[in-house]
Amino acid sequence: MNKPAILFTLLFLVSTFSISAQSKNGFWDKDRATTKEIVVSARDRIVVKTEDLPQGTTEIVYRITLLNENQEMASSLVSVLKSIPDPSGISQGSAGAVFLLSKVSGEDKCKYAIFSSEKASSDYVGSGETSRACLFQNNPINKEAKRISIGKTTCFNADSEALWFSFESKNWIMNQKIVLEVVPWVDAKLSRGWSKENKKSVIDLCKSSDFAQLMVNSDDFCLCVLDKFEKENTFKEFQDMLAIEKSKDFKDYGNTCLTEKPNNKAILNGIRKDAATHFKNKKYNDAIDLLTIGVIDNGNVSILDYNSLATYYLYSKQYDKALKAINKGIELDDSELRLQLNLAHFYMLTNQFGKAKTLHKKYQSQNITAKTSWKAQTKTDIQEFKKAGIQLDDLDKVLEVLGK
Repeated sequence: MNKPAILFTLLFLVSTFSISAQSKNGFWDKDRATTKEIVVSARDRIVVKTEDLPQGTTEIVYRITLLNENQEMASSLVSVLKSIPDPSGISQGSAGAVFLLSKVSGEDKCKYAIFSSEKASSDYVGSGETSRACLFQNNPINKEAKRISIGKTTCFNADSEALWFSFESKNWIMNQKIVLEVVPWVDAKLSRGWSKENKKSVIDLCKSSDFAQLMVNSDDFCLCVLDKFEKENTFKEFQDMLAIEKSKDFKDYGNTCLTEKPNNKAILNGIRKDAATHFKNKKYNDAIDLLTIGVIDNGNVSILDYNSLATYYLYSKQYDKALKAINKGIELDDSELRLQLNLAHFYMLTNQFGKAKTLHKKYQSQNITAKTSWKAQTKTDIQEFKKAGIQLDDLDKVLEVLGK
């Protein structure tokens, strides 16, 4: 391919992808880029620290250019990157590499190495030892441009604050002028500081809350709370909150997670399941508190929630509260026979056998669900009452009414 064709292709690629240079996924951080002109004495070594890498840096592009005396850069690396899209695109290819290189360079050459710690770079200045370098160029160069990514190098990680570039002059007589440019690519999401460890710290706090402690499995709930914190705050902002502010936000976000529809469906179903588990384990107060706080108080109550709550109250011998829950459910739908059966149990457990008998006579020929008859469920419930230590003469009387 001839030179005009190559130039046309490069210009086309740059114009096509330039819009992507600052994408929703991240941005080249020109405000915290490093641009330093360094003078290195003949046969000397020198270390240059970059500007602090911003939170969320996932990769950097750097350019090293050696200039002759009075020579100036034709264009800065930051200005070049305005025409280079984000790291997932064309900058990985030849066009990116071509445009990253300096348009000018001198005849002098140098070696260089990159270190992730100041101590390692200082050792290099004294001995020229590169074993602790994360990247080094042992062949003298007069210009260089590269991109390095987190996870693909030991040069930096999510917590790195800076990099140290070390240069060794190969001019034995004259000083060298070196221009170092480093531009970080900042991932928009990671820049908010929510690393895996930081997320875990919020999850752990959530799981230690009184409400989460009531749950058998609070994962869905705490993940929802974490999502609210991530959207509303950077991790630094979260860290800077007073304890009372964090407590309020945990409560507010928790309430939002329980009231949002339909996003809260999995959370609510988990709460109902956990309440039933507490009930099975005879932790009646935990079952009542969890269902009340997690479902009923947040406006998500169903008829069957009232039925479950009534059952928990009956077994814990809180009969007036059981009746209140039953009546609220019946107000919504008086044809729900599971509620009517619990009402019959209430009458039986409060020595109102006549009223209980009336209900059993009325509904004994019906099914309370598609597969379960009134009689079968009544017999099962009476056996469960006995297992729970509830012993009444009226229990067996009910079986007589149903004809056993």
